Amino acid sequence: MSFVTFHDLKEASVFITGGGAGIGASLTEGFLAQGAKVAFVQRSDASAFCDEMEEKHGAKPLFIQCDITDVPALQDAMAQTAEAHGPITRLVNNAANDARHKTPGYTVADWDKAQAINLRPHFFTAQAAAPGMKAAGYGAIVNFSSISYMMGNAGYPCYVAAKAGITGLTRGLARELGPDGIRVNALMPGWVLTDRQMQLWATPEGLAAHLDRQCLPEHLKPRDVVDATLFLCSEASRMMTGQAMVVDGGVVVSG
Repeated sequence: MSFVTFHDLKEASVFITGGGAGIGASLTEGFLAQGAKVAFVQRSDASAFCDEMEEKHGAKPLFIQCDITDVPALQDAMAQTAEAHGPITRLVNNAANDARHKTPGYTVADWDKAQAINLRPHFFTAQAAAPGMKAAGYGAIVNFSSISYMMGNAGYPCYVAAKAGITGLTRGLARELGPDGIRVNALMPGWVLTDRQMQLWATPEGLAAHLDRQCLPEHLKPRDVVDATLFLCSEASRMMTGQAMVVDGGVVVSG
């Protein structure tokens, strides 16, 4: 997989949630390809992926096994990253769970668990990273949201609510952290055809219908999201903050 190149990301200390599978794995590889020092957390074992990355790029990402719903463990993983790679100056909140569900029968425990995965970590990772970014005089945080709430998608209202909340959180953090040179942006992917999406949700009819809604007649691939993330973490976007950047092939068009 090839990526765009941003030379200023070389040696940058990067922390990614969910960086060992799906889009997250592509994000890890994309930053490694820039020469960045990458650390990531994931609940499942990603040791084999790390070995693969070392063989391919000559650098091994720091993998810390962690459940992101355990906030103290998550922040401890960030502290380990800062100790190993220097203060985190690029934070990518990627991890999420888009499990489908219906409103009837959805419990308080279900709701709390979903928010603990899809929204809560974005705040507490930013909280942990901000002091190091302030000391460095700069930093970039990219929060993965989704066009799902912009489209008003049905079938997973708790996920849609979390993704809307991420955009609001991003704007609030951008205003608060901006005086310290910290930029905070949201990335709004469309339907990226990862292996998980193809196995669980994609049907020939659904894929065709979605492609009809796009301006660009090509399905999104992980690299499309990675390239946009690299841009938001680079000096190329140094005056962009508080923004919701849509990468969806033109499904959501405003103006």
